[in-house]
Amino acid sequence: MSLFCFLLHKGSQCMFSISQPNLFANKNRRYILSSYISKGSTNGVSFQWAAFPIEMPGGSIMVPSSSGSKLLVVRNPEKDSPTKFEIWGPSQVEKEFHVSPSVHGSVYSDGWFEGISWNDDETFIAYVAEEPAPSKPVFTNSGYKKGNSSDKECGSWKGQGDWEEDWGETYPGKREPAIFVINVNSGEVHPVEGIKRLSVGQVVWAPTSKGLQQYLVFVGWPSDTRKFGIKYCYNRPCALYAVRAPFSKSEDHQSETNAIEEASPVKLTQRISSAFFPRFSPDGKALVFLSAKSSVDSWVHSATQSLHRIDWSIDRKPSPDADIVDVVPVVMCPEDGCFPGLYSVNFLSKPWLSDGYTMIVSSVWGSTEVILSVNVLSGKVSRISPGNSSFSWSLLALDGDNIIAFCSSPSDIPEIKYSSIVGTSSAEVLASWQDITSPIYRCSEKVTSLLSSRQSSSIKIPIKDISENLTAGASKPYEAIFVSSKCKSHDLCDPLIVVLHGGPHFITLSSFSKSLAFLCSIGYSLLIVNYRGSLGFGEEALQSLPGKIGSQDVNDVLAAIDHVIDMGLADPSKINVLGGSHGGFLTTHLIGQAPDKFAAAATRNPVCSLPLMVGTTDIPDWCYAEMFGHLGKSMFTEAPSSEHLAVFHSKSPISHISKVKTPILFLLGAKDLRAPICTGLQYARALKEKGTEVKVLLFPEDNHAIDRPQSDFESFLNIGVWFKKHFK
Repeated sequence: MSLFCFLLHKGSQCMFSISQPNLFANKNRRYILSSYISKGSTNGVSFQWAAFPIEMPGGSIMVPSSSGSKLLVVRNPEKDSPTKFEIWGPSQVEKEFHVSPSVHGSVYSDGWFEGISWNDDETFIAYVAEEPAPSKPVFTNSGYKKGNSSDKECGSWKGQGDWEEDWGETYPGKREPAIFVINVNSGEVHPVEGIKRLSVGQVVWAPTSKGLQQYLVFVGWPSDTRKFGIKYCYNRPCALYAVRAPFSKSEDHQSETNAIEEASPVKLTQRISSAFFPRFSPDGKALVFLSAKSSVDSWVHSATQSLHRIDWSIDRKPSPDADIVDVVPVVMCPEDGCFPGLYSVNFLSKPWLSDGYTMIVSSVWGSTEVILSVNVLSGKVSRISPGNSSFSWSLLALDGDNIIAFCSSPSDIPEIKYSSIVGTSSAEVLASWQDITSPIYRCSEKVTSLLSSRQSSSIKIPIKDISENLTAGASKPYEAIFVSSKCKSHDLCDPLIVVLHGGPHFITLSSFSKSLAFLCSIGYSLLIVNYRGSLGFGEEALQSLPGKIGSQDVNDVLAAIDHVIDMGLADPSKINVLGGSHGGFLTTHLIGQAPDKFAAAATRNPVCSLPLMVGTTDIPDWCYAEMFGHLGKSMFTEAPSSEHLAVFHSKSPISHISKVKTPILFLLGAKDLRAPICTGLQYARALKEKGTEVKVLLFPEDNHAIDRPQSDFESFLNIGVWFKKHFK
C-alpha cells in the first residue's frame, strides 16, 4: 500500500490518496479517504475520518489549487480517446473539458517528468503531457499512398514510421513530454512554444508582478543526443529554464525578431550540470532547487544531492546570469551521528513553514529516512523526526506550521504522526510529535500477532582491512538491518535470509515492507546489508565502490554475515541470500565466490553477464561507470572493444559459474530493459548444463521492478517456498 496526502481549505481538511493491490484485476486500486483536522485549545489534535473511502478510476491525477478551494482531476485516456480535465468545487464538478489526442496524449504522472501547476489567481493550469502522435505512412497493396487515410479505410493500413528513441525502462511507447497550458474558464489549451531539443518536466508558475509577462519554470533534459534510461538515474544532465506562458500578454510592443527571442526559453542554471524540483519561496523572492551534480559528473546513477537557491525578481525578466547560491552542499565524510547529506529527497509542492525561508523535506540518513528542516538563507539543517528513533519517517504534507507524516519499521506497520513546531530559533527547529489514530493501516489479528513477535535493529559493520588507498569516509563502518524473533527457541537461531538491494547506489530503509514482513512471518531472520556504496553515508563512502563492484561489495556482504554469526545471531549452516538487480549481481557473485556459504539463493532480474548486458541494456553507461570507476566516462563507447569485454567478463558473476553449487531461483520480467532477461537466462542455462539445481519463473508483462500485483505476490510466495524446500 502506498500513501500521500494534500490539504484543502486552509488545512481544515486533508485527503489521503491510497494505492492498494487488487490481485484479481492485477492492477493497483486507488482511492481517496478524507479527514477533518480538529485542533484543541491545548495543542491537541484529532483526525475525524470519513466513514468510507472513495475509489478513483485508473489513470486519474488530482491536484488542488493554491487556495484549496478547487480540485483538478485529470483522467488519462485509453488508446486514442480524449484526456478529461475536471474542475471540482466543494460539492460538484464545476467545469469539464475534453482535450483531443490531436492536441496531446496522456498527461505525465510518472513522478519525474510529471508537473501540474495552478497559477496564483487559479485561472490557468500548466502541465506536462505527451506530444500528439506523429503522422505515419500509409500503404496499400500497390505500395505507398500519398495523403491522409483513416484507420478504418479499407484496402490500406498505417505503417510504423521512424523509430524514436525513448527514455528506457518504464518509458517504451511514451511520446516526448511537452508543456501545455489550459484556461480553466474556457477549456482552451495552448502548447508552450519555442522549446526545442529538450525533454521537459516539473513545470511551475513563476511569481510575477501584476500586469507583467507571466513565465513558467521547468526542467529540461537534452533530447537531441543519445537517450540513456532515466528511471532511477539522476546522472542525466538537466537544467532549469524559464519560458513565457502562452496566454500571457506583454504590454510592450515588440518587433517580430524580439518576439521570437522572447518566446525562447532562458537557461537559468548555466554553471551547474544538474537542476530539478524547482520551488519558489512564498514571497516569490527565491527559487530553490535540488541538484545531482555529483551523479552527473561522476556518472554514477545516484549520489549525494545538493540544494541551491537563485534570488528571483518578480519585476524583471528571467536572466541566464543569475547567481546560484549553494544552500546545502554535498557532504563528503560526515562526522559520526551527524548530517550525512541529502539523498532521494522528498520535496512537497508546498514545502514551506510560515516564516517563508524554512523548508521541510525528508531524506535518507544512514539506513533510515528522516524529516529535516532546511533554512534556505543560512543553510542550517535540523533533524526534526526523533533522533533516537530507528524507524523511518516519511513526509506527507504540511498543515501550516504542522507536519503530517508516517513512520514504520521492518516489524511495525506505518502509523500516521502529526507534529507541531514548538521552536524555530536560529539554532534549531523543534517538533513535538503526536500519534494519530487512523483506519488506513489495519491488519488482521494473525498478522498483528506475527509482527509483534518480531524486532529490528541497526548493526554497524566495521571495516577490517583499511588500506592507505581508502578515503576516510570509505573506512567508516557501514550498516545492516537485522530483523529477528524476539524470543530464541532453546538458543537456536532462525534460518537467515541475507537481503541485498540494487543500484548499487541505493538503500534499503528501516521501513515496513510487506514482502520482507512475509518472509519474517514464515520463520526467517533477515540481514539487510547496506554495503559501502549505498546512499545515506556521505559521498566518499558512496564513491568508493565504482571500479570495485564484484569485490568490495561482495566482501562487505560476507563480512556482515560473519559479524552476525560472531554475535551469535545466525547459524552458519542456515543462510540464504536474496537480491534483485545489482542485488542479484551480488547474489550470483556470492554463490560463486563463496560456494559453501549458502543453502539456497533467489534473485529477481539479476545482472549476471556484463558483456551481454552492455549491448542490450538501456543504461550501458552504468557498465562503464561501475566497472572502470572515474575512468568509465571517458572510456565509454557503444562498441566495446575486446579488451573492455574481457574486463566485463572478469567482473561478472558468470566468470565464477564453475564453482556454483547453491540451488537458485530466478524471477525474471520479460519486459525488463534495465537488466534484460538474456543475462539471467544465460546464467541459468549454464547452471543447468553443469547439473546445479535451478528454477526459473518468467513474468511476460513485467519490467525491471516485477511489481504488478499478481507477479509480486507469486514471486515472493515462490521465494518462501524455495527457501523452505532447501531447509528441510
